[in-house]
Amino acid sequence: MKPPSSSSAARIAQSAAAHFAPLPTLSPNNAAIDTFRTQYFQPQRPVVLPRGHFSIYPAIDRWFTQHKDGSTELNYAYLDKYAADCHVPLELTSPVPPNGSSSSSEDTLENSQTEDPTESFKRFLAPLALFLQWTRTVTTTTNNNNNSTQPRLYLAQCQLLDLPSTLRADFPTPSFVTDTGKGDIYDTNIWLGIPPTYTPLHRDPNPNLFVQLAGRKTVRLLAPDEGLGVFRAVRERIGDGVSSRKGDAVFRGEEMMRGVEREELESAVWGGGGGEEEEQHPASSSTTTPEPKEKGGTPRIQGYEATLNAGDAMFIPLGWWHSIKGVGEGVTASVNWWFR
Repeated sequence: MKPPSSSSAARIAQSAAAHFAPLPTLSPNNAAIDTFRTQYFQPQRPVVLPRGHFSIYPAIDRWFTQHKDGSTELNYAYLDKYAADCHVPLELTSPVPPNGSSSSSEDTLENSQTEDPTESFKRFLAPLALFLQWTRTVTTTTNNNNNSTQPRLYLAQCQLLDLPSTLRADFPTPSFVTDTGKGDIYDTNIWLGIPPTYTPLHRDPNPNLFVQLAGRKTVRLLAPDEGLGVFRAVRERIGDGVSSRKGDAVFRGEEMMRGVEREELESAVWGGGGGEEEEQHPASSSTTTPEPKEKGGTPRIQGYEATLNAGDAMFIPLGWWHSIKGVGEGVTASVNWWFR
């Protein structure tokens, strides 16, 4: 899998010509830990694990209810019983009324700093019961096609250690995490929301195994130099020099979640390209994706894209930039491990 050349990185942030090729997917016959270690973990190459590899994962069975029509909802009886009073990190995105006013002076001050008069963003801790009640309400609202003007909650980056022991037991650590490297686990995080959900372009502090538990998410990735070029180009274009943060991205930093920076990062990564069906690549074969060509044979800028359904998983190497969107209907949920 040959990453794009870094010399053209900044052009992604200025053009919708970026191409996101399908990320290779391991076939079930080539999913051994040794193969994963030597061909993906050690050389730091992203890959989708065999489709449905985690389809019998305990959290999928216990946290969610599958309906005959294919839809998924939270298992409210189970979560209410074991975790209703547990405090979790929530992100609140609220539309601002047309006159620019908010429900409080604090909201008004906060919104004035976002450079986006249409939306405000907050983080806070609250009982899981609050989030569960909101999902009941928003599911009904979404079905009535009237969710665009409603506040939205996202349970983002909830550490597994913060959950009650009964729920922690629903997330056994995969062998891809424990047996591939040193076995060091730096963090395990839970993500729950109702689409659309969004995580801006960033890079993680450690290799990342990302498992989709419910619903669907689309991930776009850029190689380390390529992604850094995109991030720097966006920061320079909005007049915020990169020297203060040395050109790095603070994961889900508030400046990335609202206002001009959010809009520019989203446009740079999601403004065009992608959407192809991914191919399966046996581990014994080459996983180099041919670089697409513009007219005249000039290579276009290239990243990678994968859409994950419940039970799917992917490996995101250290230093690879990525942005994630929850899409479709119903609940979307994921868990990830940062490990070495």
